[in-house]
Amino acid sequence: MSAVLAPAAPTAARAPALKVTQARVLLSEFTKFRSLRSTMYTLLTAVALMIGIDALFSAVTASQYHTFSAADKAAFNPVATSLQGTVFAVVAFGVLGVLLMSGEYTTGMIRSSLTAVPRRLPVLWGKLAVFAGTIFSVSLVASFISFFLGQALLSGHHLGVAITAPGALRSVIGAALYVTVAGLIGVALGTLFRNTAAGIATFAGVFFVIPQLTRLLPTSIGSHVTPYLPSNAGGVLWGGAANAPNALAPWTGFALLCGYAAVLIAAAAWRLRRADA
Repeated sequence: MSAVLAPAAPTAARAPALKVTQARVLLSEFTKFRSLRSTMYTLLTAVALMIGIDALFSAVTASQYHTFSAADKAAFNPVATSLQGTVFAVVAFGVLGVLLMSGEYTTGMIRSSLTAVPRRLPVLWGKLAVFAGTIFSVSLVASFISFFLGQALLSGHHLGVAITAPGALRSVIGAALYVTVAGLIGVALGTLFRNTAAGIATFAGVFFVIPQLTRLLPTSIGSHVTPYLPSNAGGVLWGGAANAPNALAPWTGFALLCGYAAVLIAAAAWRLRRADA
């Protein structure tokens, strides 16, 4: 009599391994971005600076306009006045950009990120895309609010203009583009230096210290150097450096700023691929 064979135990089905794609990396980076409290606090700080300082500049300018000299009145730009908070907001966005990458090196999270994504560069592309999309969206809303609030304050003294005024819409959108690209430079610096203090110090030096130092140069030299600095080249797009000597055309200056960002991002990508985490 032949033995009865027991039925074989069912084999547990294996879950298929998920392929690493840029879309999945993008979703992962967005989840990390929005889950950090420091990210939300920095965004709120940037928006508060952008709107609050814009309103302050507009209110003070409106109340003091009668004391301006004829030259100051001739150079007065109501659109740029209502967007002056952009100069201060770029600090917060730049710091956030640096922290986005340097923070992972500080906490050691970068090793987990690069283990999950061995090719490495998709991590950088994901961070840049998430950062650019979020910062541009937030800053664009803040820029429009700043413009309309500033013009309302200026209009009380008959100094305001409409959004349809020449260059107004370009300046409002340009302010958002400027802080976004400046923030991307911060991401690149965070990737290059892998250190928060070094990244922030370099960003502050490039955007705030060097432009002040160029004022010490002879006018014959400084007037030819200043327009090509990142802060001045990008600032022309929203009117922040439009009155500087030899200022570049708005879109030319912005293209130069994008060129600086592209070079730094390329250097950051090279280091991310070559250097150990």
